[in-house]
Amino acid sequence: MNGAVAISLMPLETRREAILRAATGADRLGYAGFFLPETWAHDTTVLLAEAAVRTERIGLGTGVLGVWGRSAAQLAMAAGSLHDVSGGRFTLGLGASTAQLAEGFHDVRFTAPTDKMRRVLTQVRTLLAGERIPLAVATGARPLKLNLPPAAVPLYLAGLAPESVRLAGELADGWMPFLFPRSRMAEGVALLREGAVRAGAARPLPLICPSMPTVVARDRAEARRGAAWFVSFYLTTMGPFYPRTISRLGFEREVKAVLAANTTRGSAVVPPDAEALLDELLVWGTPDEARGQLERWREAGAALPILLLPPNLTPAQIDLALETFPPGR
Repeated sequence: MNGAVAISLMPLETRREAILRAATGADRLGYAGFFLPETWAHDTTVLLAEAAVRTERIGLGTGVLGVWGRSAAQLAMAAGSLHDVSGGRFTLGLGASTAQLAEGFHDVRFTAPTDKMRRVLTQVRTLLAGERIPLAVATGARPLKLNLPPAAVPLYLAGLAPESVRLAGELADGWMPFLFPRSRMAEGVALLREGAVRAGAARPLPLICPSMPTVVARDRAEARRGAAWFVSFYLTTMGPFYPRTISRLGFEREVKAVLAANTTRGSAVVPPDAEALLDELLVWGTPDEARGQLERWREAGAALPILLLPPNLTPAQIDLALETFPPGR
């Protein structure tokens, strides 16, 4: 996977034409993957099916689906179908999502997320292998199989909490951390190793696929404004999870500085004393600067970096981002 790179789009991007432009453009330029997250807008599996019939070579994946919005059987059916439609190019990325999304949108209780991820991952893998689902709730029922041929779909797991990262090391084919500081990647790898030991034998580590907000502009000041918006958005509007996690990973002072600078909604400020967050969490700058930052992520251990583009880009801005990072450049 040397030199491989994948592209993604922030969930606030809901324009089908923009999403498909990114997918087809990335396919044409030789990107290794196109991943889509799912929140409260499009059904990501439907969009990926459309992308599958419009592309030829690029890998396609969910980045990520929450484990609360579909049953394990539904996830397996979607994965098997997308594997078929794409000619074997599909990867299923799963994650715990957030309490607000699980409870406020799907109307299900957000309890014991790591246990939930373990159960769903195990059930989906079993179904895709052509075996009967290991029931965990309706244990008195006759367990069924997926009525499709077995499909070798890679299963990736997002996770930032230590136990979630260990779970990825134990059970997943790939680890997809989001907003995980670059300088702490070695700590994440150590947790993956701890999880792999649980599995016994000589289990290889999952493919490391960090997802980084990415802002490219020919003007550096414009790129910094976009990068600052990304950081302030996730720290101030997405609940306590990201501030708490990034603080735990060694950036409490910087997180507090961002929160203090954004008391007015929409401020999108990253003050100078929080500048480190821009370089720790993102890829941003002019094309040359952004390419240099991507290489630092590779040096930190990223085997397949996933570049998450902001919403509302013009077609020219999408093309600029894609043309900045083509594999082999």
